Amino acid sequence: MIKVRNLTKSYVRNKALDDVSFTLEDGDILGFLGPNGAGKSTTMNIITGYLSSDEGSVEIDGTDIMEEPERAKKKIGYLPEVPPLYNDMTVQKYLEFMFRLKKVRLPMKEHIFKICEMVKITDVQDRIIKHLSKGYRQRVGLAQALLGDPPVLILDEPTVGLDPQQIIEIRKLIRELGKEHTIILSSHVLSEVQAVCDKIIIINHGRIAARGLTAEMTRTGDSTQRLNLVIEGKNTAVKALLSRIDGVSDVMDKGECEKGCYEYTVDCKKDVRRLIFRAIARSDFSILSMSPVGVSLEDTYLDIISGKTEEED
Repeated sequence: MIKVRNLTKSYVRNKALDDVSFTLEDGDILGFLGPNGAGKSTTMNIITGYLSSDEGSVEIDGTDIMEEPERAKKKIGYLPEVPPLYNDMTVQKYLEFMFRLKKVRLPMKEHIFKICEMVKITDVQDRIIKHLSKGYRQRVGLAQALLGDPPVLILDEPTVGLDPQQIIEIRKLIRELGKEHTIILSSHVLSEVQAVCDKIIIINHGRIAARGLTAEMTRTGDSTQRLNLVIEGKNTAVKALLSRIDGVSDVMDKGECEKGCYEYTVDCKKDVRRLIFRAIARSDFSILSMSPVGVSLEDTYLDIISGKTEEED
């Protein structure tokens, strides 16, 4: 559905993108991550046709965005971080205006009503946009992106300004839209990306630093990657003991959780639970709890951005 090949883009002396390539299939929901200035916005602007690249190409459902821009853009629904709204219009009039501007060939009244129901803005259709809350304005922006039922949706911070209940509803909506659309979702809220996206790309310094399935990148299926322990005993001695166990790569002392007992997070290269149990049993310490946990997307992201992990093809 989306083919990005060898994108390169420079601004004077700054190379914003350096040979960026990836492919998305129908129904993929991609989380596009990276720190400020990493190249996310440049990539998304090239995909949507707002910018041209110095080198490389972008195809949307077989259509090159630079060679046939009008045809390709009809296949894209785009919600930028600041929704492109006309604040003095009512919601209904704005959506009708955008419907005509996009030259949508569907029954206008029925199509707009369906989208308003989908994003839950039917109760504000007759209100002027500037009088709406930030959350509702975000929903109106999402509604305009859905006009014409484009097969590709590009969403930049789609839940900005929404309350917790609205965030849950939009996440559910994005997952539903993923059944019929290919979606690129850019967000700084990593828990949101982990909850919604099935694939992740992390970009840093204009290059793809990591990519993969969300489950693989967070390693939630591998119970031997990280352990949480509560151990009774002097914390410095316990930490030293844990660090000497074969297969343990890192021990983090998370502090005293009850009198004389401390909580630890242990990163390991293999299953070390039995080794830990035997080592503690031979000491004067006591294990009160030991449980495997998955590595969060935040942990993976910070490791990659800090340079601890490199992309593996």
